Amino acid sequence: MQWFKQFSLVAAMVIVCSSLSACSSWVYRINIPQGNFLEQSDVDKLRVDMSREQVLYVLGKPVAQDAFDKDTWYYLYVFNLDRQSEQRKQLKLQFADERLVSISSEDYEQPEDFNTPLEQ
Repeated sequence: MQWFKQFSLVAAMVIVCSSLSACSSWVYRINIPQGNFLEQSDVDKLRVDMSREQVLYVLGKPVAQDAFDKDTWYYLYVFNLDRQSEQRKQLKLQFADERLVSISSEDYEQPEDFNTPLEQ
C-alpha cells in the first residue's frame, strides 16, 4: 500500500509538471532588440579610406569582430516580433591598413558616394 501512495504521488507530479509546461505559450515575452540598429542614412555616411575611429563615430561599436581577422567588423541586428517572425539585418565592413576598404550587405545599399574619400 505504501508503494501505491508513492507511485500515485510521483505520477501526479509528472502530470502537473507536464501540464504546466504546456502553458508556456501563454507567457508574455517582451520583444527586446539585440545588436546595432542601423538605418540606411547611417550607412550613407560611410566613405572609402575612413579610419576605424571615424567608422566608430558614425556607426558605433560593432556587435561582433572576427577573432581571426581583426580587419572585419560585423554589425548585426535581431528583433523578434513574435514566435513566427523575426527581423534580421547585417552589415559587414572590411578594413585594410586601418582604413575602410569595402562594405557588404543584403539589407543595406552601398552609398553612392562611398568610393569618394573624405577630405583629409
